[in-house]
Amino acid sequence: MSRASTDCGAASKNVDGRDKPGHDGVRRWGRRVRSIAAFVLILTTVGFVAWVYSLGPLPFDEARQVSTTIVDRNGKLLRAYAMADGRWRLPVETKTNVDPTYLKLLLAYEDQRFYAHDGIDPLALGRAAFQLGTRGHIVSGGSTISMQLARLMEPRRQRSLYAKLRQMVRAIEIERSLSKSEILDLYLALAPYGGNLEGIRAASIAYLGKEPKRLSLAEAALLVALPQSPETRRLDRHPDAARKARDRVLDRMVEEQQISLDDAKQAKAVPVPKLRKPMPILAPHASDAALATVKDAPVIKLTLDANLQKVLEPLARDRAFALGPNISVGIIVVDNESGDVLARVGSADYFDERRAGQVDMTRAVRSPGSTLKPFIYGLAFEDGFVHPDSLIDDRPARFGSYAPENFDMTFQGTVPVKKALQLSLNVPAIVLLDRVGASRLASRLRQAGGNLVLPKDEAPGLAMGLGGVGVTLQDLAQLYAGFARLGTTRPLREIMNDRDDREPLRLLDQVAAWQVGNVLLGTPPPENAAHNRIAFKTGTSYGYRDAWSMGFDGRMTIGVWVGRPDGAPVPGLIGRVAAAPILFDAFARTGKTLLPLPKPPKGTLVASNAKLPLPLRRFRPVGDLVRTGGEQALHIQFPLNGSRIDVDRSGGEGGAAMPVKVAGGVLPMTVMVNGTAQGEIDGRRQRLIDPPGPGFARLTVIDATGAADTVVIRIQ
Repeated sequence: MSRASTDCGAASKNVDGRDKPGHDGVRRWGRRVRSIAAFVLILTTVGFVAWVYSLGPLPFDEARQVSTTIVDRNGKLLRAYAMADGRWRLPVETKTNVDPTYLKLLLAYEDQRFYAHDGIDPLALGRAAFQLGTRGHIVSGGSTISMQLARLMEPRRQRSLYAKLRQMVRAIEIERSLSKSEILDLYLALAPYGGNLEGIRAASIAYLGKEPKRLSLAEAALLVALPQSPETRRLDRHPDAARKARDRVLDRMVEEQQISLDDAKQAKAVPVPKLRKPMPILAPHASDAALATVKDAPVIKLTLDANLQKVLEPLARDRAFALGPNISVGIIVVDNESGDVLARVGSADYFDERRAGQVDMTRAVRSPGSTLKPFIYGLAFEDGFVHPDSLIDDRPARFGSYAPENFDMTFQGTVPVKKALQLSLNVPAIVLLDRVGASRLASRLRQAGGNLVLPKDEAPGLAMGLGGVGVTLQDLAQLYAGFARLGTTRPLREIMNDRDDREPLRLLDQVAAWQVGNVLLGTPPPENAAHNRIAFKTGTSYGYRDAWSMGFDGRMTIGVWVGRPDGAPVPGLIGRVAAAPILFDAFARTGKTLLPLPKPPKGTLVASNAKLPLPLRRFRPVGDLVRTGGEQALHIQFPLNGSRIDVDRSGGEGGAAMPVKVAGGVLPMTVMVNGTAQGEIDGRRQRLIDPPGPGFARLTVIDATGAADTVVIRIQ
């Protein structure tokens, strides 16, 4: 019994507990298959990883290379330069440069789930495969924007499964490296539009003549359609194919319910452009200079105003053509407060070889004619020996071998100083320059930023007052802006940067600068122009080679030059006739209301000739001073020139009085501080005056004969 039970259990174990014949081999085979599969999978994975690694990094640096673009102070395009290989590829900022309507159509047509996927859209790939199987041809490619960007970064002529797989891998890399916004920016900069046009900005400017910031529905659909087959849809070669492609985009958008049927019909009725427009070239001279100054910058921002530049360039061209062959015109506009160059027209026509159009006449060194005279008068006012209402003689005078004459070869006799400047009389200007000193004038102008050019080894002389020196239009504009700024200039700026460390430069005392500006405001304007609106001065160089007109209001300074770039004479070329009308027209075309000049500074002496101190009523050259006997020459004994004066103001104004003591000279004598009359010297040849605030001060004493002595002191 017990044995039977044992046998029965053994049989059961044989049946259930032992492997049946051949079962062990099957299991071994299964393990082999799984091992082989795992090995193949590992090998494939390793091979795939190695292949991906072998692709190397994405060429982002090369893809980000764009045409250098020059923009104005508001970001408007002035000029773009083609890349080294001739392609036009402009940088794109999708959020600010591209119309939202275009982006809506682009994503709906190319990549509906752009913001949801990580480079590959499985639904789009499945849809593309299904459409290919059911319709027998490619309806949609299934490529995302990221995949298309990968293809643009690594172009492949042949379309294959390998190329598609490569795009998918690269798309994932792109998504990991860039934000969605950056992907769109790069795609819209690289998308092909036929010929040498790449990117939506280049295409929109070349085909539509405008930036893609504001596009109609027809324009947006056209720009979506062109990159699908850029060469066969080029608007300048195949406009019908481009129109049909645009209409297909519109039909698809109707199907996708992105636009209405009526809107699509209206868009289809719009004809497509058939010609390619040239790239804009505004401010070419300023752009060339910026490109030569700033290296390896995709975008260079200038201080220019594109709207102002756009109206002044035709003005220069039209006036130059009207004045005759080979004539060129230069115009520069400067903001008085900031010193920023708002417009620069370097020539009448950049592409006119006969007029040397590529020569920037705003930077050319030319003879300034009479345009330096206001600075002579400014120094004379500053020194205090003349006043705008002082009388001065316009009569023949000789300075050694130099005998200046007026432009019309006549003399006006005795005239107010302000009229002598307004009429640009030569003799009074040279007489005052002789008193001021040519070297001092040259030094002051250089100190204020005017780079004067003299013949080699030649010192400044009296002839510089009538144009015997070289200067540029832009330097003159900087100097003239100093009148509107009440005596200080700012170095001009044309390239905007983050740091602006320009310091004001001294030109004149405030009172003297205001007096010059006020006098020039009364200069008789050209025909049909309003009086007392623009302070201006004209100039004509020797031999009718240069005609100038410099003017300013409270907001801006404008300089105009007219002449031949080669320096040849132009008979009859006069600043008042040729340049002044352009100046007034330029002010009118700015579109800005003329701002009045600053009010007179505190302490300015505003009086008629009869109410001026006796020594200021009439200016007499040093050689004309008449003395009754052996009087000593006027000399300020206290304070000494260059001395420092400590002023104790604790006791009020009376306790802060400063004595002025003189020797010699003829009574009555007038004391001037920084051009402002402070009263007369008494019989003891002294006077107590109120010292000015801390800083440098110019103290002048003028006697009855017009003789003067000046000292510069520092109040502390």
